[in-house]
Amino acid sequence: MASPLPTCAFAVLYRFRVRPGSEQPFRAAWAALTHAIRDTHGGLGSRLHHVDGDLWAAYAQWPDRATWETAQGAPSADPAASAAMGAAMIESLEPLLLEPIDDLLQPVVIEGP
Repeated sequence: MASPLPTCAFAVLYRFRVRPGSEQPFRAAWAALTHAIRDTHGGLGSRLHHVDGDLWAAYAQWPDRATWETAQGAPSADPAASAAMGAAMIESLEPLLLEPIDDLLQPVVIEGP
């Protein structure tokens, strides 16, 4: 049986350590920056995850690696959101670059806040 084709050509896993008590400002800044990156640099969006303690991760999708690389060399899509994220973080860990091989993830729409 053939493997399903990837629906996303490139993804990046970002990891952050967030200052205790700064979770809500971090989340708000992450959301604003994600929207701005999508609108300005062609990103396909991101999902934010709380891993454990002060560790958070965001999985971001891109149409291709070239689009992501171009965005890396451009000015921030939202300098105020970037600064707010930076102020809320203890550190940003090296991102993990992910080249999809097989994609069995089914898109799900979750209703909620």
